[in-house]
Amino acid sequence: MTTEHLKPADYLKKILNARVYDVAVESALEPAHALSQRLHNTVLLKREDQQPVHSFKLRGAYNKMAHLTPEQLKNGVICASAGNHAQGVALSAKRLGARAVIVMPTTTPRLKIDAVRGFGGEVVLFGDSYSDAYAHSLELKEQQGLTFVHPFDDPDVIAGQGTVAMEILRQHQGRLDAVFVAIGGGGLISGVANYIKAVRPEIKVIGVQMNDSDAMAQSVAAKKRVTLPDVGLFSDGTAVKLVGEETFRISRKLVDDFVLVDTDAVCAAIKDVFVDTRSIVEPAGALAVAAIKQYVATHKTKGETYAAILCGANMNFDRLRFVAERAEVGEEREALFVVTIPEERGSFRRFCELIGNLSGGPRNVTEFNYRISDAAQAHVFVGLTTHGKGESGKIAAKFSKHGFAALDLTHDELAKEHIRHMVGGHSKLAQDERLLRFVFPERPGALLKFLSLMRPGWNISLFHYRNQGADYGRILVGLQVPAADDADFAEFVATVGYPYVEETANPVYRMFLQS
Repeated sequence: MTTEHLKPADYLKKILNARVYDVAVESALEPAHALSQRLHNTVLLKREDQQPVHSFKLRGAYNKMAHLTPEQLKNGVICASAGNHAQGVALSAKRLGARAVIVMPTTTPRLKIDAVRGFGGEVVLFGDSYSDAYAHSLELKEQQGLTFVHPFDDPDVIAGQGTVAMEILRQHQGRLDAVFVAIGGGGLISGVANYIKAVRPEIKVIGVQMNDSDAMAQSVAAKKRVTLPDVGLFSDGTAVKLVGEETFRISRKLVDDFVLVDTDAVCAAIKDVFVDTRSIVEPAGALAVAAIKQYVATHKTKGETYAAILCGANMNFDRLRFVAERAEVGEEREALFVVTIPEERGSFRRFCELIGNLSGGPRNVTEFNYRISDAAQAHVFVGLTTHGKGESGKIAAKFSKHGFAALDLTHDELAKEHIRHMVGGHSKLAQDERLLRFVFPERPGALLKFLSLMRPGWNISLFHYRNQGADYGRILVGLQVPAADDADFAEFVATVGYPYVEETANPVYRMFLQS
C-alpha cells in the first residue's frame, strides 16, 4: 500500500495496531484549572512531557522501528535530529537491541547530546544546522547500510504519533470542541487529524506554528509545499523549513485551521502551564496553549472544551531567564514605556507619585532605568505591572496628560530585546557622582519609599532597577554629591536603613559609566 492511497480509515487501522507501549506510557489528560477559569472555557492538557524522553517523538520512532525486519534491525538505524526525535530513536533502538547512529549539528546543546548517549545512541556531530546533519546522515546511511528513521514524513511514524489522539478520545469521551497541535514537520498533527476525523469528525483539529516558522500554514495556503528561507530558533522543536510530502497532503485535507503565535505569547503559555502543573515545557510544548488563548480572544468563546498537546519538555535551563522576562509582556501583565521627565528638582518624585495614583489600583514598578544625558530632559525606561490587556496605551496617555511625554514600548522588539539593557553610558553631566548598590524589600511602594528618602539637594544621575521576582530588590543609583557634603552623605546612607555597597571606586563603573 503506497502512501498516496492511505486514507483516514487506513491510518485508523495503523494507529489502532501501532506498537508504542513497549516504551511509551499513556500520558495523562489533565484539566488546567487556573487557565480554564481565566478563559471561561475548559482547557485539557495532554501531558506528553511525561514520556520517558519528555516528548511524544518516542511513539513514532518506536512504531517505525518495531515494523522493521530482523535484518534491518541487525544492520542498525540512523536519523538526523538536534533534539527530541534523536532521543526517541536512541531509546527505541536500545529497547529493540539495535544500533542507532544519531547525526546532530555541532551546535546541539550538551544536554541533548548527553541524553542521546545515555540511551546508547552513537552521536555523530556534523555541520552547523539540521540540514547539514540530515545530508550527512543520508551519506552514512548508504555507506553503512543503515535504515533511515524519518522524524515526521513516514506513515509508521505518523501512526505512532496518532496514538496521542487515540488516548485523548478514550480519556475524555464528553464534549470536545477542538484539539490544538503544534506543527514542525507535521508528523504529530497528521496522526492526530487522521484518528480524530475517522472517529469523531466534528472535533476541530487546529494546527499551531510560530509566526517565524510557519512552513505548513504557508504551504496549505499556497496549495504546494513552501520552503522557508529561514526559521526562528526559539521554538527549536518546530523550526522546520520544509514540511513532509505526506504530512502536507494530510494536513491540507484534514486540518481545520491554523493559528500563528509569537515568542511572547509562547513564554506566557510556558508560565501558564507551570502555574497549573508545576512543570516546565519547552517552547514547542507550549504552542498549543498559546494558541488556545489566542483563539478564545479572537472568537470570544465561552463554555467550550479544548485539548492542548504538551508535546515536549526538553527545555534548556539557560533559556528560563529569557522566558520569565518575556512571559509578563506576553500576557500583557507588564507594560514598558520610555517617559520624558523635566530635568528639575522634584520631577522624579512627582512622576513616581503619578505611578502610584494610576487607575485600576496599585501597580508594581518592574523596571526603572535612567542615566543623566541632557540638562533639560530625562528619558526614563519604565516597566509597570498591568491588570489586563490593552492597558499600556491608556497608561501612556495618562502620563502625557500630566506633563510626562510617554512612548509605549510594550510591543517594541528592539526595546524588549536590547535597549532595556543598554540604558546608561558615559555622561559629562554626571559631576561629583557617587555610585551605590542598595538592597530593599520587594513590596508595593518600596521603590517610591526609597526615592522619597533621597535628599532633595542631591541630583539622581543614574538609576537602574529590575524586578527579578525575588524577595529583595536590587538597585544601582548614582547621586551627585559634592565633596563638601561627605558628612551629610554618610548620615543619609545610615538613615536609609537598607543594606548598601558603594561602588564609586569600582573599575567597571569607571570604564563604562564615568566620564
